Amino acid sequence: MAFFKRKTAPEWLVVFLGNPGKQYERTRHNAGFLAGDMLAARYGVKINKSEYKGYTARITVGGSPVLLLKPQTYMNLSGQSAGLAGMFYKIPPEKTIMVYDDISLTPGRLRVRPDGSAGGHKGVTSIQQVTNSQNQPRVKIGIGMPPDEDYAVPDWVISKFSDREFKELQPILDDAGRAVEEIIEHGWESAAQKYNR
Repeated sequence: MAFFKRKTAPEWLVVFLGNPGKQYERTRHNAGFLAGDMLAARYGVKINKSEYKGYTARITVGGSPVLLLKPQTYMNLSGQSAGLAGMFYKIPPEKTIMVYDDISLTPGRLRVRPDGSAGGHKGVTSIQQVTNSQNQPRVKIGIGMPPDEDYAVPDWVISKFSDREFKELQPILDDAGRAVEEIIEHGWESAAQKYNR
């Protein structure tokens, strides 16, 4: 797990989606941020350098320099941050991996996909609008649907994980980061085979 020199441009961009601010910490919509922090920690770095309207860190995965990004624009404007970083380094959508929460997946499930629509996720929509592409690989982290029909989806996604849920989430967050590594090293098909469940 080596760092690459700052003069070496990243070949991959990994965008972890979430909302900034303490009030959103440990919320379901911040599953992407949580996965990013865990991946960064395994490399001995923190995603805390302020640039491109977000926080970044740099790592090397399988010999490829990678820029980790946590947009600080709030979820609905994630494309502003991801677009700036991607355009600066000329990283194509096919090498821009998005990691985010998905209410259509039950808690404890991951899903790796090579491309596709936003599926109603505002952060993904923002990135796809800015890049004019749906070709971003993605790692989706299941957070499940609201427990009852009276629980509005916007309220559900910004609700906090309980202590039990948060503990149970840890191995899933770790797998999300490892799925990112697998995509970079061996392609999305290999990652899907290993982590879709």
